[in-house]
Amino acid sequence: MSFARVALLAVAFVAAAAFSPFASAGSEKVALSVAIDGAIGPASTRQLEEALDVAAKRDAAVLILQLDTPGGLVTSMREMIADILASPVPVIGYVAPAGGHAASAGTYILYATHIAAMAPGTNLGAATPVEIGGLPSLPGGDNGDQKNQGDQKNRGDQKNRGDQKGQGDQKGEDGRPAGDAMMAKVTNDAVALIRSLAELRGRNGDWGEKAVREAASLSANAALQQHVIDFVAHDTTELLQLADGRTVDVAGKKVVLATKGLPVETLEPGWFIQLLSVITDPNIAVILMLVGVYGIIFEFTSPGAVAPGVIGTICLVLGLYALNLLPINYTGLALMLLGIAFLIIEALNPTVLLGVSGVAAFLFGAAMLLRVEGPGFAMSWAVIGPAAALTLGLALLTGTYVWAARRNPPRVGGEAMRGLPVEILDWQGGEGHVLALGERWRARADEPIAAGDSVEVTEISDLVLTVRRRDAARNGARQ
Repeated sequence: MSFARVALLAVAFVAAAAFSPFASAGSEKVALSVAIDGAIGPASTRQLEEALDVAAKRDAAVLILQLDTPGGLVTSMREMIADILASPVPVIGYVAPAGGHAASAGTYILYATHIAAMAPGTNLGAATPVEIGGLPSLPGGDNGDQKNQGDQKNRGDQKNRGDQKGQGDQKGEDGRPAGDAMMAKVTNDAVALIRSLAELRGRNGDWGEKAVREAASLSANAALQQHVIDFVAHDTTELLQLADGRTVDVAGKKVVLATKGLPVETLEPGWFIQLLSVITDPNIAVILMLVGVYGIIFEFTSPGAVAPGVIGTICLVLGLYALNLLPINYTGLALMLLGIAFLIIEALNPTVLLGVSGVAAFLFGAAMLLRVEGPGFAMSWAVIGPAAALTLGLALLTGTYVWAARRNPPRVGGEAMRGLPVEILDWQGGEGHVLALGERWRARADEPIAAGDSVEVTEISDLVLTVRRRDAARNGARQ
């Protein structure tokens, strides 16, 4: 019996060990996937940060970063690169689906990933930094930028890699400066960044510099031939199969990837990230601020409506929060706030001048709001133009009412009683009593009046009405 008990305990122990979570930990490895679709901005940074945090907590084998982006903000791009470099989980950059691209900031991020791959029919490159803040371009102004890019491309690699000190003094064939000192600094900084990433991951640094200086682009197969990416994969299954067995440097440690056949779990962005992706568009942020301003002004002019004030305050706070996440010019923000203050004062004390000044300050501030611009993060005349027209129309409408009010001032008190027909109650000589507005008044007249005559008020002095016959008033009007 004792032997049977020992055997039974042994079987129970083996079964418990077989079904324990520690015994099956190795089989629970998964590959997590997060998709960055659209412009790189604060929402993308937050999405990648949360995905890396989940991957680290779940001890995922890899995190697949699927890219399809035209680029975006440099600040957000650098934050994402820093997160990837510090990640304890290997990150596979994958440009997909077919027809997608990793342009501008997307190229730098792909260079930073531990494994870089592309789907057939995709491209990457055109990583020239765009650090142009201030007034938005006029419609059709892109042609000039394309011409300048074409001029730079025709200068060749040798001239672009020349003495950097003299870049500000170089002249193109048309005699114009090749670029100012600030743009040269930004370009050189971008070249240093992409070269350092190429050296870290063992990729083609020369082509990375060409993508920055000449806005060069590559297809998937060309990128593979140029040693910009590690392989081309049609889907995530093939991606994990080709990545299996590769050795990567993860946070200073050599890690051999074991990814073949791993299940892929997609991490969907939460509601907050989706909200960020909408409100951090600078045009949406400006619209939110405009709605907020109009709502607050309407609440001030019509106290008790409640809804305009509540909606306006929420929109204004959301707009300011979005602007806080963007690289903004504080001079532009100060002008916008000054314009808001002028518009609020205009609502309380119409002067027209303050309203027009507020509109001008707000629009100039909105135009120069962004300190830097990137794909998907630029002010548009399609937003500023209608906003200017709408605000100017409201100012003109307010001015029309103010002008009409000044020409026809409101009549209250004694002025409101002029021309008011009254009923004679009693009359003797040149004085008597009349009924006006339901009240008994003392009255006098400068002309003979008898009880029963139709009279009207011409003046009021010390609670005494001056009246005259209405037929005399009509005769005076005819003359």
